[in-house]
Amino acid sequence: MANKNRVMVLLAMCFGGLLVLPFIASCGKNNGGVTPSNSRITMQVVNLSPDLQPINLWVGYQKQNAYSFSYPTPSGYFSLTNIDTPIQIRSYSPTISTGNFIVRKDILKPNVKYTLFVTGLRNDSSAANRVTSIFTVDTTANPTPGRGKIRFVNASPKSSAFDVSANGTIAFSGVTYKAVTPFKEVPPGTYEIRIMPAGSSTVISTFREVVVQEGKVYTLFCRGVAGGADSVAFGAGIISNR
Repeated sequence: MANKNRVMVLLAMCFGGLLVLPFIASCGKNNGGVTPSNSRITMQVVNLSPDLQPINLWVGYQKQNAYSFSYPTPSGYFSLTNIDTPIQIRSYSPTISTGNFIVRKDILKPNVKYTLFVTGLRNDSSAANRVTSIFTVDTTANPTPGRGKIRFVNASPKSSAFDVSANGTIAFSGVTYKAVTPFKEVPPGTYEIRIMPAGSSTVISTFREVVVQEGKVYTLFCRGVAGGADSVAFGAGIISNR
């Protein structure tokens, strides 16, 4: 009888374990059952903080990059190995900082591209100019046949609003710091982009030979400090989102 009771106990424990395993498996999945292997989420990091020095990206407490992101070069898109929040930006060097410069809790969706712009100034602790981020969703509807799409991100700390012209025609107006414009359709071609203080005709930056191709999607951005020199010189760049 004792042996029979031990067998019954063992069977009950095994059956209970089988019930628990599916529950553990379901809890271990990310974002409602979406796992990194099938999420197809890609992101790029653009370090536009002149004095932050190289940085690393962590998602769900896992480092995502093999090489640090340096000012002001876009990383290009890469797949994430983890899709849980938080999204964190940390220094590449513990001698600079061991804390987080940025913490975000954005919900990442499958089959979507994102860009994390890092801007602001590490040596300026004011609320307006400290290190911060601009997070963009880069997946959008296809342009109308015979057109491309372009938008503008103002990532220039200490800046006022900007107007942006393309071949002499205002494309975006009054874009404030950290603002992201909607995508705008334009004919394919080569453009001269000029950035001016809002309402002014004074050009503070000219970005020549910007090529927009049919069916392609682009993000134009500015960085640095307007009127600044050397490491904080004002400038512009462009990313191909598709």
